[in-house]
Amino acid sequence: MGTLIIRGGTVVTAENTERADVICADGQIVAVGPDLEIPTGAEVVDAGGALVMPGGIDPHTHMELPFMGTVASEDFFTGTSAAAAGGTTMCIDFVIPAPQEPLMEAYKKWRGWAEKAACDYSFHVAVTWWDQSVSDDMGTLSRDHGVNSFKHFMAYKNAIMCDDETLVNSFTRARELGALCTVHAENGELVYRLQQEIYDKGIHGPEGHPLSRPPEVEGEAANRAIRIAEVLGVPLYLVHTSCIDALEAVTRARLEGQRVFAEVLAQHLVIDDSVYRDPDWRTAAHHVMSPPFRPKEHQAALWQGLQAGMLQTTATDHCCFCTPQKAAGKDDFRSIPNGTGGIEDRMSVIWHHGVRTGKLTPQEFVAVTSTNTAKIFNIHPRKGSISVGADADLIVWDPEGSRTISAETHHQNIDFNIYEGMTVTGIPTVTVSQGQVVWKDGALRTVRGAGRYIDRPCFAKYYAATERVRELAEPSPVDRSGNGADRESESSP
Repeated sequence: MGTLIIRGGTVVTAENTERADVICADGQIVAVGPDLEIPTGAEVVDAGGALVMPGGIDPHTHMELPFMGTVASEDFFTGTSAAAAGGTTMCIDFVIPAPQEPLMEAYKKWRGWAEKAACDYSFHVAVTWWDQSVSDDMGTLSRDHGVNSFKHFMAYKNAIMCDDETLVNSFTRARELGALCTVHAENGELVYRLQQEIYDKGIHGPEGHPLSRPPEVEGEAANRAIRIAEVLGVPLYLVHTSCIDALEAVTRARLEGQRVFAEVLAQHLVIDDSVYRDPDWRTAAHHVMSPPFRPKEHQAALWQGLQAGMLQTTATDHCCFCTPQKAAGKDDFRSIPNGTGGIEDRMSVIWHHGVRTGKLTPQEFVAVTSTNTAKIFNIHPRKGSISVGADADLIVWDPEGSRTISAETHHQNIDFNIYEGMTVTGIPTVTVSQGQVVWKDGALRTVRGAGRYIDRPCFAKYYAATERVRELAEPSPVDRSGNGADRESESSP
């Protein structure tokens, strides 16, 4: 790896903004400061008039996912290349074992698929069933493979859905390991029932999808997961929080001091449920994902949650299925593969609709697109920062540059774009991964297989502990004092 200097830009991090140059060597940042001397032989990137920010981290993607009878069209090379084009330099994908499939076997399979990645990546590992081997594999993954988060689907009955017994067992094991529990919060039993009822009423098209997954099923599951985590004393991370109901459950828990984190998808911030009533079946079907898009009032609440810090991260749930794949559910919305794209567009969409409207400051933008994810998943300051010793994952951002999003020009391996025709202002002109320029002035320079698997160590045990657990482990105040109830009974007639 050579030496790179980014000169003349304004460095923006989650903490501050300053005029500074950044020198990268051997894949790391080696100097940050004003008017640095250009190292001999260094590649120079002119950032004059632009911002220099940490590369984006997408905490929720699904490359090459086998799902609903097909496989996501985006592989780890095309997906991470598209990410680089949009200013994202790392993703955390998901290993999702089939029921009864050993976790370690699934993990090795996904690691093999990911060897072609162009930018850095890591994995959450889903728990889809339970026995002692699952518990043992969780230990091996956390100890030997840098996995510190385990995913739980509360939806998709008769497939990968966790019942409460599995949740309790897995949450308890995660607490022992110092790992974070993540959940897809939807009540799978209710969804299953509603899907059948809606289909039986003659609603077979994509418009049936949001009807079968109303906000209440997400709110109930979110609250249930939060309360299970509270009792067991384990930190919790809710993926794709999409509605007021779930946001209220998160807000209540956080105000009570519980260690709960929540992510919001860029698309849930700007797209509403009217897409499912589009007369073009193709358009409606391409928006089928779970949780579905919501009425406009939910978008306003999600922005407020992001501004207030109740939602800490932004993601995409990038899971691409092309039109012929979506057509598997042409006559039955229940069979439309769930998923939308967006890893290339997340950063610009959030800048345009967040920073340019005054909802977010540039520093808050960095926090919700990169730094908060790095901190929550224990890879900060290696990722999500511009500091000496950090990985040289950086973007040069033109806050006034613009582009019109279209499937005809995007780099994602899908024949549709849910933001089609949206003009966004705020774009990356240069993306740097491991100190190498991988995107510059509209041209991709990614290299197949250059991405690295990033270990995420488990947390210290005290991080997972909560006041609730300590209360359960300690005698009550009355017992500790030696007075209380016993003395009270002595003085009673």
